[in-house]
Amino acid sequence: MRRFFEKSTFIVALVFVFTAVISCEKDFTDIKSSIISNTKFDTDTLTVKGIVIENSPITSVTSDNISAEAGLYLLGVHTGANGDYEKIEASIVSQLALSSGLKVIDDENIYGSDTIVVTTIDTAFVKLPYQVTFNDDGTAYELDSIIGDQTKAFNLNVYETSTYLSILNPTEPSKLNSYQSNDVFDKKVTKLNFTSDFKFSPSLTDSIVVKRWLSDETVATQDTVKYFNSTSATIPVPFAVIPLKEDKIKELFLDKYESSDFDSQAAFNDYFRGLILEATGDEGSLVSFNFNATVKPSLEVYYTNTVVAGGVIIDTIYKNDSFLLSGVRASTYKMDDKVYPSDKIVLQGAAGSEAKINLFGADTDGNGVADKIEELRARNLLINDASLTFYINQSIDTTAVPYQLFLYKSDENVPPVYSQVKDVYSEGATIFGGLLQRDSNGKKEKYTFRITDYISDLLSGETNYSPTLRLKVINATDLLTVTDTIFKNYNWNPKAVTLFNHEAINGNKKVELKISYSEKKD
Repeated sequence: MRRFFEKSTFIVALVFVFTAVISCEKDFTDIKSSIISNTKFDTDTLTVKGIVIENSPITSVTSDNISAEAGLYLLGVHTGANGDYEKIEASIVSQLALSSGLKVIDDENIYGSDTIVVTTIDTAFVKLPYQVTFNDDGTAYELDSIIGDQTKAFNLNVYETSTYLSILNPTEPSKLNSYQSNDVFDKKVTKLNFTSDFKFSPSLTDSIVVKRWLSDETVATQDTVKYFNSTSATIPVPFAVIPLKEDKIKELFLDKYESSDFDSQAAFNDYFRGLILEATGDEGSLVSFNFNATVKPSLEVYYTNTVVAGGVIIDTIYKNDSFLLSGVRASTYKMDDKVYPSDKIVLQGAAGSEAKINLFGADTDGNGVADKIEELRARNLLINDASLTFYINQSIDTTAVPYQLFLYKSDENVPPVYSQVKDVYSEGATIFGGLLQRDSNGKKEKYTFRITDYISDLLSGETNYSPTLRLKVINATDLLTVTDTIFKNYNWNPKAVTLFNHEAINGNKKVELKISYSEKKD
């Protein structure tokens, strides 16, 4: 066979103030408030002392699309500069979607009894469309969502998995299943890619040429294959191509089309349980693929039916079948285990590292409330604003720092219970913050969270629930439940950043909880 390789708070607060005037009318009446003329209150700010932040390595994150589909999947290898962060080898596991009515020869009855049809598989490959953006003048695409050295290739192998990918939990079928990023998916021995350890490096390839072969091993024609985002688009979408073994794909697919294994999606899922795209190596780049884009990842099979009568070719039929990488999908992250010094707070996405934060220090009397909270409660403060700021250690590699961090509550039980900080759903993710901020020189400087409602509830005594806070790298697409109190710890973002901790040696760069408040005058 032949082949090719080719707030502001104050604006938002207007609504809050009018609501609060009604809901808290008794409180204002009791203190005979002259808050508008500010004759009864002093307004000031304080910085809470005693915050402790420490590294918290993690071993896995939820990485499937069963309970939620973010659409983004990582593939590749990234080592980071100077060994500051964990190396990651990111792979993808996916079922394939079955098209209905697959037949190699559409209608054998149109040919006479003296004819034969010879099927030649022209090529087979996995297609992975890149995430792209238009250049400044809108005339061409540029590759997007890639970190690492794109000039160096990582090894990519394609396997058939023997692990059945199930939506339902095998031990409790009434519940949904879940896959973790460190789960192991069994591989069948034979690699499906034509070249073992295929050297993958991203490039702007936007078309391929498929040679169509006749039964006598001559070229009948050539197809130029391109993919577009819409019927009106004129610029094709760049995509990666991983050539597969034609004879193996013919054996697994074409030769089985009219068997019971292809009768339904369920039967097919049991027969061909899915693909593993496995990345390995010590260098290269990490690519994010969007499985919900217009042009989707797929396994493509091109073949030619040659109709022969009396030794003479009387007809040729060119066919192409596509199997989308669809159904149950999961990511796997193979990452190094690194122990970081306590003076460097390292956050790395995927299954790298998070941070744990104790905002108010110890509870020495054991009454379930931190001493600092009790001290602040005694002052009867009216909280106007509260912000928590983390500063970037700019002496560590900042070439691939995350655009956004996220803060959530973690009740450190077994299993742990994760929940949202109140401001996420009371004020919204935009007000909550956590976006990368730059200093006056354009350098990547800090991340700030607005946690006014959370702090107000604690200091007013409305709640005593103040578990450990955790800080992590996140993508906007990871915020799947911002209207819910439950936090689901997904992560498709491999980027990393080093922060300053709470120690005084860091000066004005140490972790800071600043509270703006009003206090009744004596």
